[in-house]
Amino acid sequence: MRPAWLLWGIPAIPLAWMLWRQGQRAGDWTRVIDARLLPYLAPDAGTRAGHRRRILWCALLGWLLAAVAAAGPSLKQIPQPVEQVQDALVLVLDLSYSMKAADQAPSRLDRARQKLLDLLQQRDEGQTGLVAYAGDAHVVTPLTDDTATIANLLPALNPDMMPLPGSNTSAAIALALDLLTSAGTTDGRLLLLTDGLSEAESRRVEELLEGASARLSILAFGTRSGAPMPLPRGGFVRDDSGAIVMPGLDEAQLTALAAATGGLYSRLRVDDSDLRYLLSQPVLNRETRLAENRSADAWEDQGYWLIVALLPLALALFRRGWLLTLVPVLFFSQPAPVHAGLWEDLWLTPDQQGQNALEADDPERAAALFRDPDWKATAAYQSGDFERAAELFAAEENADSWYNRGNALARNGQLEAAINAYRRSLELEPDKDDAKANLALLEALQRQQEQAQEPGESAEQEPGNSPPEQGGGDAADPSDKGGDAADDAPPQDPGREPEGKQRDPDGNDNATAGASPEEETAPQEGEQRPAENEQPAQPGSPQNVPVPELSMEEAERNQAMEQWLRRVPDDPSGLLREKFRYESRKRQQQPGTGNDVEW
Repeated sequence: MRPAWLLWGIPAIPLAWMLWRQGQRAGDWTRVIDARLLPYLAPDAGTRAGHRRRILWCALLGWLLAAVAAAGPSLKQIPQPVEQVQDALVLVLDLSYSMKAADQAPSRLDRARQKLLDLLQQRDEGQTGLVAYAGDAHVVTPLTDDTATIANLLPALNPDMMPLPGSNTSAAIALALDLLTSAGTTDGRLLLLTDGLSEAESRRVEELLEGASARLSILAFGTRSGAPMPLPRGGFVRDDSGAIVMPGLDEAQLTALAAATGGLYSRLRVDDSDLRYLLSQPVLNRETRLAENRSADAWEDQGYWLIVALLPLALALFRRGWLLTLVPVLFFSQPAPVHAGLWEDLWLTPDQQGQNALEADDPERAAALFRDPDWKATAAYQSGDFERAAELFAAEENADSWYNRGNALARNGQLEAAINAYRRSLELEPDKDDAKANLALLEALQRQQEQAQEPGESAEQEPGNSPPEQGGGDAADPSDKGGDAADDAPPQDPGREPEGKQRDPDGNDNATAGASPEEETAPQEGEQRPAENEQPAQPGSPQNVPVPELSMEEAERNQAMEQWLRRVPDDPSGLLREKFRYESRKRQQQPGTGNDVEW
């Protein structure tokens, strides 16, 4: 691991040769004294010379062993936590109808998808987000280091799923800047994949990026002559006069925009030279952070074992008064627990030891080892010490800390305090969707508690008098949530990095910056979804109410429901389409910049 230290062993080679040569002559009194008289004149001459040579040979061997030990020999690799460069890149994909033109076969959009897949394969570190836009802009994935999630969603993106037609590039750039801000960085990079934009849109984009430190690079698609834009039901897009529209590429407009915003411009290339050029700009923020739930194999330094081999050599050099050479022996003979703890402290930081304990499924020990407050709070959350986790999350005053504090409080059954924490998080970051969803769920649970405590309603139900449910499922069991109230409240996503990225309590990275409460409470495949008006059990409910068994009719109905759910196709584009449609309806009530392009 440190080969330069081997140079210190080179001088031992000529010294060993000199010692051997000297040994051939030293103590050879037979050249000057008759061999028959030598035992009587110098009886200890050979013994003394041999002892001195043994001492020198031991010293040279110790010299070599020390040089090899310092060089760091290694025979195996061990996983180590890795650090990531804070390189935030937001991909902005144009999904206007002009991207369906086939002047670059098979189409401009297909080529854009291929380029994005190539780019994602090259992203070894850093966070990547994706924004898609047409007449309006939408977040496909927030900033995440899970590029596989983005790659899985790319095939589902097409212009037909966008709720509003057009090419509102400025809205997409504004949304991309919001992603960088919410992630705690302002000097990220934006990569726009488009086939053109109007002069008005270009001016709006320049105004948005005028005071920002983010840089915009552009990858252009299409040709100057253009090609017709096919419609979903056949035919091509036509203008008011009935002529087929063939949008071409205006490179001068895009080149000027990239230069004005501090970025680079490139047309689509067959190879990956365009991506290498666009990503060649140095990252402004070179800060690193400990990557979550990721490790890399590193060679383990095992040179310390050679210290044990040096001990016999030290004993061979023993002389009266050299008793201090026994100190290393006493040091290595300490009990195993003290030796292990001290040994880890020598080679690993407390945060690295905590990371190892967390990966070994020992969150309690990890919480005691961590020094980083975010990691310490995450370990406390995983160990079930939600009260301690809430205290640790309160150490920082930002939206993520209040959101995570709300999760811990809800898991601890403190619904009112959790609601206040979510509200505080939304005050600091009003667009935080996870906090909105969790707040809505806890407020609904709170209203149900208040309704359940109204006069005339009994807190307990006898098994034979359980009220019927519209869904035909089994009655709600108050004991299901009496000790785990937060299973239906917040998602298990307590930790976030200071840069804004959510940390899953199990140590996993979430591409959506935290699961929503609906995902937490959604039934697994094969389970029956409860009726909407089914009242869940409340925290603090009696624990001894038995659950009535399902009748034969209810069991058959549940089985039929399972078979029906298995026939539901897995179509991510449908989910994205509904998400985009919902967001567009909300934005239609707000004044916007307008859209002056129809395709």
